[in-house]
Formats: sequence, C-alpha cells, structure tokens
Amino acid sequence: MDLETKRGAIDPGLSEIPVYRQCELLGLNRSSYYYKPCRDTDYNEHLMRLIDEQYTRTPFYGSPKMTQWLRGQQGEMVNHKRVERLMRQMGLMALCPGPQTSRKRQKHKVYPYLLSGLKIVRPNQVWATDITYIRMQRGFLYLVAIMDLFSRYVLAWSLSNTLGTHFCLEALEMAFDMGCPEIFNADQGVQFTSESFTNRLKDKEIAISMAGRGRCFDNILLERLWRTLKYEEIYLSDYAGGREAEQSIARYLHFYHRERPHTSLGHNTPEQSYYGIA
Repeated sequence: MDLETKRGAIDPGLSEIPVYRQCELLGLNRSSYYYKPCRDTDYNEHLMRLIDEQYTRTPFYGSPKMTQWLRGQQGEMVNHKRVERLMRQMGLMALCPGPQTSRKRQKHKVYPYLLSGLKIVRPNQVWATDITYIRMQRGFLYLVAIMDLFSRYVLAWSLSNTLGTHFCLEALEMAFDMGCPEIFNADQGVQFTSESFTNRLKDKEIAISMAGRGRCFDNILLERLWRTLKYEEIYLSDYAGGREAEQSIARYLHFYHRERPHTSLGHNTPEQSYYGIA
C-alpha cells in the first residue's frame, strides 16, 4: 500500500488496537500518520505560482538561480532541493544547459536534429510539440500543443493532470486530422521518446527530429506561444477547475488563430497563413 492508503486504513476509534499498534502492523511511522500535508501542499502551490511567473519572464533561470530569486526578491526561505523538485514536477529547465546535461537519464533512441539551417517555407513542412504548466486555483494541469512552424497554427492541444504519454498521443491523433508533416520536432522528454509516440510518427513515414538536451531554443516558437498564452490568458484568469481551464484556453486559441496578427507572418493570422487565405 502507498502512504495515503496506509493512513486511510488507521482507525483512531478502534479501542482494541491503539493507533501506535495499528501503525506498527501497517509498517507506518506514527509521525507520517499524524502529519497534516495541507499546509505543505498549499506552500508548494504558492511557490509553483511564483516559479511559473518568473520562469516565463526569465526562462534562462535554472533551479539555483530560481532559489536565489525566491529568497532574495520574494523573501521565501526555501531550500534548493525543494525548488529543484518543483521545477522538475512542472517540467521546467533553464534554456541554457547546466552541469551534466549531456548525460542520458534514460535509454532511448536518439534521433538527429533536422531543423539546423532548414528554411521552413510552407505549411505542414515541420510540426513541433512541447508541454507547459497551467496553474489553477487549486492544483495544476499540463498542456501539450502541436504547432505548424510555418504558420504558428496550433493544430491540436490537450490537458492532463499527469505527465504521461497518453495526452500527447491524444493531441497527435487530433493533429493528424489536420494533415501530416514532413518533419516532426520535439525535445527528448519521455513522452516524445516513447515507442508508442515515435512508432505513430513512423507509421505515417514522418521524419523525427529531436532537440538536444538543454537546448530549449530549438523549440523557441513553442516557448513564445507559452509566454503569449500565459500573459494574455492564464495570468488574467483564475481557473476553478479543469473544465473552466479547457474552455478558456479554447476561446483564447480561437482568438489567437483568427484575430491576432503576427508581425513575423506579414501581419497575417496563423489561420490565414496555414490555409493560404489572402
């Protein structure tokens, strides 16, 4: 049993077996039973909000610099290990590689990076994907998006409360309803290096491109999308739950596609650029 299951199995009203003996029988430390996680959870969520906003402003901050900022600018007496753990949970890393970033943390096939020097001149030439953290009043979600790099059009997106592969595959299948790229670019996250994800790309005979570890600039257009989405929608909202977050993000992306012009697209919208609308 996990910790929460063991705690739930304790019956303080059972007179025949005192709490300390129930803990012994379940292999549960008594301090773990009496520990109240609410305050710690609230504090972590508070820190994650601060980290998310600062990372959006300064995506080159790793956990050491973020810890210094939290202590010096926010007065949060937090240790580095907690910040490192929260940033890892949020899926955040500094844009520039830190120590030992070249070391592989998992065994997977390494695909070459195919976008170096490539001129992207048409829709469905290159798609790219990335994941970001979405905060709510209580808790958080992860958002994955698949973008056409020529038009900046978000072909598909999906929300999840875990960093599994399932919601990335869900977004990929939705994107295939829009078309099929020549090249698909992603980072080396476990969601995108999994066999279930890469095999789906191979089924479509799509060339797989993977950015190097610690080289988040290889996916800079997705980073710009996250910054725009957070400043123009998420930070202005306070989602009560997943349904509200999903509906609000859908409304914003409708605006982003059809009404928000991009200077880099000749002041066209992503929808105009993707569909070739004059």
